[in-house]
Amino acid sequence: MFGKRYRVAFFYCALAVASAAAALWLGWDRADISAPILSGESSPPLPDPRLPVAQRKPVIAVIAHNANTELVDFVVPYAVLKRSGAAEVWALGLESGPIRFFPALSARPDADVAAFDQRHPQGADYVIVPAVHDDADPRLLSWVRSQSQKGAVVIGICDGAWVLARAGLLDGRQAVSHWYSRGALARGFPSVQWRQDRRYVADRNVVTTTGVSASIPLSLALVEVIAGQSKARELARDLGEQGWEDTHDGSAFRLRPGHVATAAKNAVALWNHETLVARLSPGADDLRLALAADAFARTYRTAVVGATIDAAPVALASGLIYLSDSGGWGAGDPLPLQAREPGPDRTAARPVLADILELLRTRYGQDTAEFVALQLEYPGPRP
Repeated sequence: MFGKRYRVAFFYCALAVASAAAALWLGWDRADISAPILSGESSPPLPDPRLPVAQRKPVIAVIAHNANTELVDFVVPYAVLKRSGAAEVWALGLESGPIRFFPALSARPDADVAAFDQRHPQGADYVIVPAVHDDADPRLLSWVRSQSQKGAVVIGICDGAWVLARAGLLDGRQAVSHWYSRGALARGFPSVQWRQDRRYVADRNVVTTTGVSASIPLSLALVEVIAGQSKARELARDLGEQGWEDTHDGSAFRLRPGHVATAAKNAVALWNHETLVARLSPGADDLRLALAADAFARTYRTAVVGATIDAAPVALASGLIYLSDSGGWGAGDPLPLQAREPGPDRTAARPVLADILELLRTRYGQDTAEFVALQLEYPGPRP
């Protein structure tokens, strides 16, 4: 009898803890705090590189904080820009050690910021800043600010807007951010004109985007600037995207009781928790892999680990070197990567992220797929 009572008590205690954890992690629905919406006012195009592309390839630095940088925010622009072949693209860490991504995977940077500064004392043409946990690190703020002063266009992906705002780069400018942060940012940085009606916004030499999934259209828009519309459309077809328009309804994204209930339900169902292995093999498509790992790791019931066959570091399609989290591929079921096969021309049959959300729906149900889509601020086709 004691055992049964104990199990029941444990269940309700776990439910309460999970509900509290979900509320704390996701916070109150800060989207209720309205930020200015400048409807009908289009965003200027992304800025050109400092020198014409005909003279040299633009230098693009994607900067990570070694401790916890958002996976998709970093990998998508890096991989898309590398695929374009139109730029000299650097994966940078503040330090030379590994980059730990959240919510999954880790990689080795091409260089740290000190080595990059020695190689390119004039600075980058574009600096891409993903969301990081320690967005107040003075080393990161100082480096981003110095790149801006050298003439770089600084691009904040998702909550990379916090870094740009803390560095003073958004003062007096229009900007966007992840829906979850827009209220706090509007309170903390009132001199910024925060928008909700665009997926990405360029204001002079600063660009910001909405949540995680906006890294895709932003990357394609940047390819259009440096390599032309034809190359951007080619890459868009590979990703199943019809375009890279900036229109967006940010007010549609908000945390609702059903989302918290889904998070709590998934968190307490310990018997259903699983570990999925992102199989890291030479030349594998790390753009799709990063999107899948990020999405599955946000379900509150799935851990995603990266593994190579022999635990050695391995370069994936983008050239970024990924590190193994475990001793091999046998630590769990393989991470699903594709719900539908690509078309005869090998282009994606539909947006890659829509395909991954379909995998989530099939495996965990519609509510979990919707909860993940909310976190990614994904406005595209739903599963």
